[in-house]
Parts: sequence; structure tokens; C-alpha cells
Amino acid sequence: MDSADQPNNDTPPQVAASSILALVSYLKRKGLGDMEAVCQILGTPTSQLQGPDQRMDADRYYALWHYAEAACADPAIGLHAGASVDPESMGLVGHVFFNCDTLGDAVAQYVRLHRLINESISLSLEQTEDQTILSWQPDSPQHYCRQDMDRTLASAIARTRHFILADFHADWIELAHPAPAYADEYHRLLGGNITFDAPVTRVAFDNRHLSHPIPRRNPYIYSAVLRQVNTILARWQPQKTFSRKVRRMISRQMSTDRINADTLAQQCHMSRQTLYRRLKKEGISFHDMVEEVRKDKALRYVAGNQYALGEIAFLLGFSELSAFSRAFKRWTGVAPAHYRAQHQHQEPPL
Repeated sequence: MDSADQPNNDTPPQVAASSILALVSYLKRKGLGDMEAVCQILGTPTSQLQGPDQRMDADRYYALWHYAEAACADPAIGLHAGASVDPESMGLVGHVFFNCDTLGDAVAQYVRLHRLINESISLSLEQTEDQTILSWQPDSPQHYCRQDMDRTLASAIARTRHFILADFHADWIELAHPAPAYADEYHRLLGGNITFDAPVTRVAFDNRHLSHPIPRRNPYIYSAVLRQVNTILARWQPQKTFSRKVRRMISRQMSTDRINADTLAQQCHMSRQTLYRRLKKEGISFHDMVEEVRKDKALRYVAGNQYALGEIAFLLGFSELSAFSRAFKRWTGVAPAHYRAQHQHQEPPL
């Protein structure tokens, strides 16, 4: 086997250094935290993280959040750090968002570029007749960090209010962690109808906001920064293209054929062993990919009302509804009928 084809399962998911530097900057502004301890957690001086394409292992980033909470004695540090708008710590991707033409354009770029911000979290976009819904899903339970998810939501809403629309609010927010002691802070800083212990972290807002123009956008800055970000993206993405191709094939064929590695390998003009090897180089197994696609589709179909649960089971390749129900409860902790009832009764506050 050629060394270039050797499996690489040791590459952990990474986050943009700008996210780390933003947290370090927050600690410095508060006059808290031992910078020597911070550098020990990160495994490098923060001065080495200044480049626009610098990245770091997600595990170190999440360890820094746990340290920051203890250093500040503030369990709600994620919300407070996210609500603090500091344009200097946004990073290149942030400057892309807030120099777009409209909020809708910014949301589209946010979804497209999110893996550059945090490779351990998948961000998906769903639109209903009235609402836009953003969902954050970690690649593994160990990469769900309450502090960082708080920061993500608070930052998105605070920056939208600061740069785009002062009275922006979410219709509702679901958080995939239990209600903490500081639950009232979510209502104070984020607004909207907030639910804890949800299967997936999601935020929904009215579609009418999408056409709102970004007041201080600069098309010249947007063009220059987007070009730089796309260059970074082009360097980062080539090693990920094969898994995306296989994921699309699985998604297309799930409702019509039994998904198996041999069939997909033939369609890719390679052996099953080569298929496994190439997916492993991108850090994912074939079984896990099929499970991810099936779960993503299940959450979307069940939350909607286009298909009956029996039809969804068939569309996802289950032999019977009971098998689908068991799988769905394993993914979310609740039965599909209960999950659908929850989402069919979501209403924006009066």
C-alpha cells in the first residue's frame, strides 16, 4: 500500500484559532485567568495562533472553556462572552458574514463556512413556510460543550443585533443540555421561547428577517475577505470531498435501494476495501456515515408533517415501523410520535 493511501484515523476535529483567541481576549478583558495555564492547555503560546488559517484541536478548545468557567467562577460564561461584541476578535469568517448584502446572505455563508469555524460540529439549515431553522449537531457526544454552545447562540444573536437589526429576536430556541442554574440568563440575553433537554440544539426565526439589508456592509471588504476565506476553504476541503460524494450517494439511494458498501464501491469504481480506506482517511467509517445520513433525514422528516411515520420508516430503509421507532429513540431519547408532537406545537411567543 502506498504511504499516501495509509488510513489516517488520528486527525482530530479542529476549530479556528480565532475562536480560541476570542475566548482568551475575553479573559484578559475581565482580568481573569492565568495566561501560563492557558498556554499549557493549548499546548502552544497564543502568539502562535495569530495566522488567519491557524487551527487547533477541538478537545483543547473545549478544555479551555472548562478552565475559563472555573477561572471566572461564572457558569454562564458562554452566554456572557458571546453577548460581548468585539469586532476585533471575529476572525475572517465573521467579517464575511457582516459584510454580506442581507441577513439571508449572511446565514447562507454561515452554514457554508461553519466547518471552518468548528470542524467538530455540523450546522444545517431548514426552512419552513414561515421560519428559518438552524441546527447544531456535534460529531460525537464528547464534542457537545455547553459553554461553547451558549457562546455560539449568544454571539449569533448579539452580533445580528449589533450589525444588522437591533430588535432581532429568535422565535424559539432548543438546547441539547439540561436547564442550568442560570437558565434565566438565556431569556434575558437571547429572548424567545427556550426549551432545554432537546435532542438537537436549534434556533428558529421569522423568514421576513432574511431580506433585511446589512447597514454597514462594505462590498470591497466583503470581496477581499471572502476571497481569502475561499482560499483557506479550498486548502481545507480537498481531503473531505470523497466522503461528501459518498454521503450524497447514500442520501439519494436510501429510499430506493438497500445501502451496502459493495454496491456503493462498485458505483465509485473501486473495491469495498478501498472505499473503507478512503473514508478512514477522512476520519469516518462507512457504517457511521450511513447512520448519520439516516438520523439527519429522520429528524427532518419526523419534525415535519409531510410523511406518516410508517412512510418515513420505509424511506429510511427500515423493514418495519417498530425497527425505526427503536432506532429513533436510540438517537434522540424519545419516540418519533413524541418528537413530532413536540415540534408540531412549537409556537412563537405573543
